[in-house]
Amino acid sequence: MGGFKAGTPLGDTTLGQLWDCTRRRGDMPGFAKAITAILGAMRGEDEQEFNMTRTVLSDPVLTQKVLRLANSGMYSAFGQHVNTVSKAVLVLGTEAIGHLALGLKLIEELAATSNDTTVAHIEMEKAVLAGIVAQQISYAAESRHGEEAVVCSMLHTLGRMMLTFYMPERWHELQRMADQGGTTVEDTAPVLLGLSLEEVGHAAALHWGLPATLIDGMRKMEPPEAGAEVSAADWIAGLSTMSALCAESLWHDDEAGAARVRALTESYSGMLGVEPANLLHAIEQAKVVAANDLTIAPLSRPAERRAKALAKTRQRAAGNKILLSGLADMRDVLDTASPGQMVQIALETVYKGLDFSRAVAFVRNRKENHYSAKISFGDGTRELLAAMTFDDAYEPNVFHAALNSDRVIFIENARDAKFAAKLPLWWKSSLSEARSFVILPLSSNGQPAGFLYGDWDDSFPPISLSATEFALLNDMRAMVMRAVERRHKVEVVSR
Repeated sequence: MGGFKAGTPLGDTTLGQLWDCTRRRGDMPGFAKAITAILGAMRGEDEQEFNMTRTVLSDPVLTQKVLRLANSGMYSAFGQHVNTVSKAVLVLGTEAIGHLALGLKLIEELAATSNDTTVAHIEMEKAVLAGIVAQQISYAAESRHGEEAVVCSMLHTLGRMMLTFYMPERWHELQRMADQGGTTVEDTAPVLLGLSLEEVGHAAALHWGLPATLIDGMRKMEPPEAGAEVSAADWIAGLSTMSALCAESLWHDDEAGAARVRALTESYSGMLGVEPANLLHAIEQAKVVAANDLTIAPLSRPAERRAKALAKTRQRAAGNKILLSGLADMRDVLDTASPGQMVQIALETVYKGLDFSRAVAFVRNRKENHYSAKISFGDGTRELLAAMTFDDAYEPNVFHAALNSDRVIFIENARDAKFAAKLPLWWKSSLSEARSFVILPLSSNGQPAGFLYGDWDDSFPPISLSATEFALLNDMRAMVMRAVERRHKVEVVSR
């Protein structure tokens, strides 16, 4: 079935059982649909119904990978920074993006359909690690075939992934037989399954209709004799073989694996056209990337990462409790507190709840047509109050934009060179130590009355506000403005 016939009845039986397993779980419908659409775009079919840019943008992970690739060293000849997927499609071509999408979608679907999360996850992350190794070596080799080699490297162990994802009991039996016989699962597979793991992967690739070039690049390729001519197809297959072997060796992050990787760089150096030292450097770079991208591989330090994530989650949860408590205080005094007192409570609450480095409240003076800082928290802010004044006439900067739109603005990287023009001179001369900051505009009847400002400097780790935090900040803004409007009604009545 699927265009592949095993050489033995046992092999055909194994494949039949594998297809039954995939059908019972829907035969990975998401991946099958993605293959149809992506391959159609790569071949120029159904252009009206399928748009590569739209497909990429619908997947945030793929968007990030496409833009990262378009801005990589391999495409530096294209000059300026690629900021849009539309331009990335022009720079990379639909085939390169299609290869990326195919590899990514396959791994996503296999992970989503796995029922043995530990074993399956390990094989999936090894495949991702192989792709990262291939990517870094492709950069070192300055190869035009880098994207294809990355996908082929991820798919090189497709046979292992298929068994762990769809037939985990067979995989465990294969491991037991290999351990008892003192061999590897690759050597034992033909005895138990009737075909090799490489053949299982080849059959799956044909079953799903993957391009012939990708299937050819998935094959096992030993280094040829020194001086032998290497075709583009063999180079891709050689890199995918080496990358998969490297991923297996790198997984445990131990000295035995490191020694195996050094031996592989010596063996494949001539074939890939990269010096062994440069191959090792590329693999070290891949380990750095993998430490961030992988989750359970020993080299990604999962326990340490989990501890940091847990600490950060606890810190944010505690901060949100402070925001909620501050809101409760504001509700309690809403009928008696002045607008200034409400602003004081709100500023103190956001300063403590979001762990700001500095927090400042700005008030608009309509008679003098300017905004000025009145209250502050944080080291050194009191001395800066006098300098933090600016006209209320509109200027094209982030503060006036926030006041005009009347919505909370979060700036993640205030030091981005492209953002410099949107920062006013008064901010640059007083608050420029900030890496990230938040603006909470305070408006009544469509008219800005002031705003709360809070920032984080380099002593605080990079941050992104959650939807919960945005909601709490908006509740706080609304509470302050209710006090302002209540005061305004009292003044109207008294007049």
